[in-house]
Amino acid sequence: MPASPSSSAQAARQALAARLRDLRLDAELTVRELAHRAGWSHSKVSRIENARTGPAPEDVRIWARECHADGRAEELVAALRAVDGMWIEWSRMERRGLQKAQESVRPLYDRTRAHRVYDSWLVPGLLQTMGYTTVILHATRRRRGLIDDVEAAVAERMDRQHVLYDSRHTFVFLLEEAVLRAGIGGREVMREQLRHLLTVGFLPNVSLGIVPMQPDRSAMRPVEDFWIFDNAQVAVELVSGYLTITQPSEIKMYVQAFQELGALAVFGDSARSLIHRAITVLG
Repeated sequence: MPASPSSSAQAARQALAARLRDLRLDAELTVRELAHRAGWSHSKVSRIENARTGPAPEDVRIWARECHADGRAEELVAALRAVDGMWIEWSRMERRGLQKAQESVRPLYDRTRAHRVYDSWLVPGLLQTMGYTTVILHATRRRRGLIDDVEAAVAERMDRQHVLYDSRHTFVFLLEEAVLRAGIGGREVMREQLRHLLTVGFLPNVSLGIVPMQPDRSAMRPVEDFWIFDNAQVAVELVSGYLTITQPSEIKMYVQAFQELGALAVFGDSARSLIHRAITVLG
C-alpha cells in the first residue's frame, strides 16, 4: 500500500493491521510462531502488524488460515481492498485507459445528493464543455503515456453531466477567478467554456461562486481542488493520484475550508460580471 498524503488512509491501514494482530493474539501465537507457520520472516509479520508494510490479499488469507480464522479471510481481504482504494495512483486508476477511469467514479456522482466543489486551476468536469474536456484529456493522455481512448472518455464525462439536470441533486461550485483566465485550449475553447458557465449558472439547483483575485488572501489562501460528496466523503486530485477521505474529522476540515472560501466568493450578477470580464479579455 503506497504512502498516502492523508491520515485517513493511514488510519484505515492501522485499523486493518490491528485486526490482523488481534487474530494472532486470539490464536495464542507469537510473532515468530505465526511467521514459522506461514513460511515468512518474523520481521514481515512485525511490519504488517505495525502498518509499516501492506499485506497482499494472499498474505491476509494465509494469516487467517494459520490463525484458525479461515471464515474471516474474505472479510479482511475486502477491508484491505477498501484501504487500497483510499489512495489510488493515476497509473493504477488509469491502467485500462481514461474511459474506464471516468466510468469508475460515475456511481459516486449518481448517488450523491449534495455536491460541493472547489477548484483553483480548472473548470470542474461537471461544468466543462466538450472542447475544454477534450483538450484536458488529450494532455493527460500524452503526459501519462496512456492508450488513446480520449474520444470515449470525453463522451463518458459529458454523459455524466446529466446529474446537473436532475432536481434531486444540488450543487455549489466555487472557482478561483484564475480558473477563468487559465487559457486552457486557447481563446476559442476558453470563450465557449466561459459562456457555458454563464448558462449553467442559471440552473435552479446550481450555485456558482467565483473567488475574486485580490491583493490579500491571508485569511484563506487557495488550496488543492476538492469535491465533497454529501457529508460522506471528500475526493482530492493530486499530481500523483486520487485521494478519498472518509475520516469524519478530516471531512469536517474540508467542509470548514469550503465555508471559508465561500465567504470570499461572489455569486449571481457579481460572479457573472467576472466571467464577462474574462470573456472580454479574450477578445
